[in-house]
Amino acid sequence: MGPSSNRIGGRALATRLAGPGGYYNIGNAIGLCVGLALQVQQVVPGADESLPASLHAAHSYFAGSWSAVALTVATAIFFRSGEEYHRALAKRPPDVASMRRGDFLSGIGAVALGMSLLLMGDPLLAATSGLLHAAGKFGSALKTGPRGTEPIRPKIAHLFRKAVLISRFPAVLVALIEIAKALGSPAADVLHSTAMPATLLVCCLLWAWADILLLDPKLNASAAETASLHVRD
Repeated sequence: MGPSSNRIGGRALATRLAGPGGYYNIGNAIGLCVGLALQVQQVVPGADESLPASLHAAHSYFAGSWSAVALTVATAIFFRSGEEYHRALAKRPPDVASMRRGDFLSGIGAVALGMSLLLMGDPLLAATSGLLHAAGKFGSALKTGPRGTEPIRPKIAHLFRKAVLISRFPAVLVALIEIAKALGSPAADVLHSTAMPATLLVCCLLWAWADILLLDPKLNASAAETASLHVRD
């Protein structure tokens, strides 16, 4: 492979990682990789003689409890949702069907995330990162207005998308509080104590930026106009 091939590959990767879908999935990948790495690091060697310690840790992370299973399902759905956003916005005008699939899948993922958080004993984040997020995404995925004849208006779509953005704030606040606690504790292993909340903070900021990009008035107006044409057809 020559320099030109590398440049083409680099541009293709940059294009895929740009836009809401790219930012969503960068955050998803960071959260998944760091969470799994921390789980493997914490496992006690020899905890399960039938499996290598790392595989035992991975199994525990992905399916060690019902909350872990729900989180795994949510993560997989979120990855697919991010891909739908990427495909939708790679076209001009945006592909309305793919946008709605992205919103709908993200709503399902948020429900699974809320279940995971509830099982972990965190009802506040379950209500915000789960329920509010899901409501915003399902609302954004609505194909028609109340009478079933008109596409949802851009202003109403903005309200749903803003609800998704607002749902990020409690998780950001929790992450900042945990980081502050770790930094303020002289006995704490700062690097280890701040790894997960710092990762959560970075992921939430990436997801929030993707939410903001989806608030673009031109994007919503274009999608609404395209949807209107489909309804007339």
